[in-house]
Amino acid sequence: MNLYIINVLIGGLLFSFTALFALFAVYAERKVSAFIQDRLGPMETGKWGSLQTFADILKMLQKELIVPHVADKLLFAAAPLVIFLSVYMGFAALPWAEDVAPVSLNIGVFYVFAIISVESLGILMAGWGSNNKYSLLGGLRSVAQVVSYEIPAGIALISSVMIAQSLDLHVIGLRQGVASVEAIKFLGIWDVSKTGGVFAWHIFQAPHLIIAYIIYFIASLAECNRAPFDIPEAESELVAGFHTEYTGLRFAFIFLAEYSMMFLVGMLGVILFLGGWNTPLPNIGSVRLADWTSGIGWGFFWTLSKVLLVVGIQMWMRWTLPRLRMDQLMNLCWKVLTPLAFLCMLVSGLWRLMVM
Repeated sequence: MNLYIINVLIGGLLFSFTALFALFAVYAERKVSAFIQDRLGPMETGKWGSLQTFADILKMLQKELIVPHVADKLLFAAAPLVIFLSVYMGFAALPWAEDVAPVSLNIGVFYVFAIISVESLGILMAGWGSNNKYSLLGGLRSVAQVVSYEIPAGIALISSVMIAQSLDLHVIGLRQGVASVEAIKFLGIWDVSKTGGVFAWHIFQAPHLIIAYIIYFIASLAECNRAPFDIPEAESELVAGFHTEYTGLRFAFIFLAEYSMMFLVGMLGVILFLGGWNTPLPNIGSVRLADWTSGIGWGFFWTLSKVLLVVGIQMWMRWTLPRLRMDQLMNLCWKVLTPLAFLCMLVSGLWRLMVM
C-alpha cells in the first residue's frame, strides 16, 4: 500500500511539473516570438502579461467538448489521452539528479524512445477519428514524418550508447561525472577522472558526438512537430491539422503533450550527450569546482538549466526558420541526416575499439 501511495505521489508530481512547464513555456514562447518579431507579446493580463496563460487555461476548461456528428466517437475521445500518456510515461525513466529517478531501468533509452513512438498512433487516431479531411491529412503527414525521423534520431542515440556501453540512463549520466573517462585519457589531455566538468560530457569524450547530437536535435524537432517541421499542423493549408476538431480539455491535453514532448526530448539529449545532471565546472588543482557544485540540489539545477536552454533554442528555431515542404523534409531525413547518423555510429564503434 505504501509503495502504491508513493507511485501515485510521483505520478502526481510529474503531472504537476508538466502542467506548470507548459504554462511557463507558452508564456515564454509568446515573449520570445514577440522579441524576435519586434513586438511586445502579452502585456494586459497580469504583470507583463504573466497571467495570460492561466486565463487561457481557464477559458479552455469552460469550453464545450464538441464531438463531430460523423466522427468515430471512441477514437476521437481516446486520441488526446493516448497522445498525452505516451509523452507523460516517458518521464518515468529519466534521472533528474544522481540517484533521483522515478524508475531505474537498465533499458531506459530503449523504453523512452519506444514510448515516445506511441504518440504518432494517437495523432493518427485523432486524424482518422475526426472524419475531417484536414485532420486526416495532418495525421498521415505526422506518421510519415515521425516514422522517418525516428531512424536518424535512434541511430544518433545509439552512437552515444556505444560510447557509454549502457542503455541505463542513470549509468550514462554517472559516466559523464567526476568518475570518468577512458576516451579523454586516451587522447592524453588530462585525467578527467579527477577534474570532471564539461570535458567529461559525451560530446567532449568523443567529439563526433557533437554531430550526433545536432542530428538528434533536428530529428527531435520533427518528432515534436515543431517548426520548421510543423507540416502536420500547417495552418496555411490544413487549418490546424490533426487537432482541427478538438475543443476544450481535449485540445488542452494535445497542447500539453506538445510542450511536454519538447522538454522530454530535450532532457533525453541532455542526459545522453550533455552530461545530464553533472556540473560543467571542473576541479582545477585545489579549487574543487566540480565537487562544490555537485549533489542532488545542484543536479536538479544543472538538469533544468540545460534542458531549458535546449527548449529556448527550440523556440528560437520555430520563429526564425520557414516551414519546409514535404519533399524537402523527407530529403533532409533520408539523404542527409540518416547517412550522417550511420557515419557517427560507425565512428563510435571504431572509437570503442581504440580505447579498449
